[in-house]
Amino acid sequence: MTTDALLIQVLLFVFLPLWGIAGFVDWCCHRATRIEATSGLKESLVHSLMGLQVGIPILLCLLFEVNVLVLLICLAAWILHELVAHWDVHYAAPRRHISIWEMHAHNYLASLPLYMLALIAVINGPVVADLLTLNWAGQLSLVPLETPHGGDGYLPGYLAFMAVLAIFPYAEENLRCLVFALKRRRPA
Repeated sequence: MTTDALLIQVLLFVFLPLWGIAGFVDWCCHRATRIEATSGLKESLVHSLMGLQVGIPILLCLLFEVNVLVLLICLAAWILHELVAHWDVHYAAPRRHISIWEMHAHNYLASLPLYMLALIAVINGPVVADLLTLNWAGQLSLVPLETPHGGDGYLPGYLAFMAVLAIFPYAEENLRCLVFALKRRRPA
């Protein structure tokens, strides 16, 4: 197995699942602190936004060849994710308790995207060189992968895994916060 193939396996079977697990732990912490009654729907929607900010680059890298366009999207999404994550904690901290468990989950949720981006850059060194030298010709379109990473079953399995650990829980959080906000607005 080549080094690149080994690094791709680490991304697929270590970092991507860990990101989902950290997101689930974070959701459990939000539920335990009754986010719906404290920081509310605004913070919950920000969590969904941050999931999209990392989820879209993940899907791009799983479905398409990494070229300058994909790297630019990944870099922009990572920077925006970091900015939103800092704002999220700044907003939430005075409104609800952030436990040590949630802080640890945040550490993983912040560091794993950076590590994944770094591994993608290492695996795609020539593309990074093209990005830095502005040699972008022919690399600004999405080119589907001929052979999917992890085989044909990986993406459906990973999406199911993420649906259980992240998509459904955060959708539930958004709904719970919306219902609470609507009940609070209703005149007695």
